[in-house]
Amino acid sequence: MNTTPHPLTMLLRSRPLNLVLGTVLAWAWGLFCYAHLQAFQRSGDWSYLLFCASESLVAVLFLVRSEPVRVSHSALDWGLAIAATFVPFLFSPTSEAVLPAARLVIVAGILLQIGGLLSLNRSFGLVAAHRTLKTNGLYGVVRHPLYASYLLSYTGYILNNTSVLNVTVSALAGALMMARLLREERFLARDPGYRAYMAQVKYRVIPRLF
Repeated sequence: MNTTPHPLTMLLRSRPLNLVLGTVLAWAWGLFCYAHLQAFQRSGDWSYLLFCASESLVAVLFLVRSEPVRVSHSALDWGLAIAATFVPFLFSPTSEAVLPAARLVIVAGILLQIGGLLSLNRSFGLVAAHRTLKTNGLYGVVRHPLYASYLLSYTGYILNNTSVLNVTVSALAGALMMARLLREERFLARDPGYRAYMAQVKYRVIPRLF
């Protein structure tokens, strides 16, 4: 029986690649947080701080993620995961708002996101992988509460920071996220435990709808 790890698995476990990914993530995160901290100083809008905090938690959990039992070797899965992770860092604060009260939608989405991330803890990862299966908390309501939180916070963000750039980023991030979700489920459904979880928790993102 061949026990040699897949070449992509060996690459993903390499220290140089993880150093590069960590450096790029830190750079993108730094620019993102700097812009939103400046926006908070100008406007006093605390939703900018929450938005920054939620993305900071994503960066931290990525760096301390656990080793997967099995990970997808699909280049498409990796491309979608990386793009969907980094595209939201392109959101930029503006002074234009279609609906200023939408900051409450941002807050709701961010609180949901933080709850989902804390439920995952070190089982968080960029690409589809078999890690410790989480079925409690928010994961007992829908299978992908993080994606639900992203949809909510992105919608609130573009209503409170309305620009062509932000609408474009939101649309692109949403499309990447949906493609990523479907690819993830296709990979995870190979595991009997995850199939049992799918039977137990019927909906992916929105209860009684999707």
